Amino acid sequence: MFIDKYNLGRKELVEMPLKSTFFIKNAKGKIKPSWRFWKWFSVISIHLLFFLSFFIDIQILEGTLSASRFLGFHMIDPFATMEVFVTQYKLGINLIIGTATIVVLYLLIGGRTYCGWVCPYSILADIAEAIHHKLVGLGVIKKRVYSHKIKYFFWIVFLALAAGMGYLVFESINIVGILSRAIVYGWSMALIWVFIVFIFDVFFASRAWCTYICPVGTTYGMIGWVGATKIEWNDNCDHCMACHGVCPEPHVLELTKARYDKVREEKGVKKAHIVSGDCTMCGRCIDVCHSDALGYNFRLGNLL
Repeated sequence: MFIDKYNLGRKELVEMPLKSTFFIKNAKGKIKPSWRFWKWFSVISIHLLFFLSFFIDIQILEGTLSASRFLGFHMIDPFATMEVFVTQYKLGINLIIGTATIVVLYLLIGGRTYCGWVCPYSILADIAEAIHHKLVGLGVIKKRVYSHKIKYFFWIVFLALAAGMGYLVFESINIVGILSRAIVYGWSMALIWVFIVFIFDVFFASRAWCTYICPVGTTYGMIGWVGATKIEWNDNCDHCMACHGVCPEPHVLELTKARYDKVREEKGVKKAHIVSGDCTMCGRCIDVCHSDALGYNFRLGNLL
């Protein structure tokens, strides 16, 4: 089972079962791992390092995603740092260093790369999305899509709650932290909340938590607007829109629509970047693009 993007139509690519999306047939006819395969591999590997660092004390990646140390270097979640600041109005030096390290890292690799390639819930979100689409296709539930800008409302609300109540309110329901701690330290009752969110994603709206609620992803998205790594589009595109059908944040792919061709031709534009910080850099659009019009690009490389 694999993605055969050069021989399948848009409908087949968009509706392909999850289990068939981990390998892809390239232009030379060889089967190789897809970007989704490498995304899952990245998430699993990172959390395996967290687990091993705690249980056998290898001291490579210690802590959890909320606050950790990689080979002794502090790394702190930027939104958690914001919560700390609005509750205490001061920051410790390690908190500042750890947050700065993370910000610089994701300025280089793309802000919401965190959501696609690091966050443990991203794997559950892929599974929930597959089940959701199956149920929509069977007519069991309705497809619901809302404005992606809703996430900024929740971002403000959670910071305001932290400021008003004097503690990190969001961290008590942060499924990223809950999952990360469970992987490292073991089962807790908080995992019931993760299950509730998963069911919500399955039956209410695809990737509802990630797209509309999670302020951690929203913060990384803000970093992503100026990130150095982007998905690059070129004029090989025939506007089949398969990329829109598989993208977890399809609004970021606005530039792939045919209505912009005339303007691009007038300006001589043959390549463009997906600039939106909402792009999770998951690579699903690349995996299904039969015209090879999409790919990763490290923009600073053009300056070197």
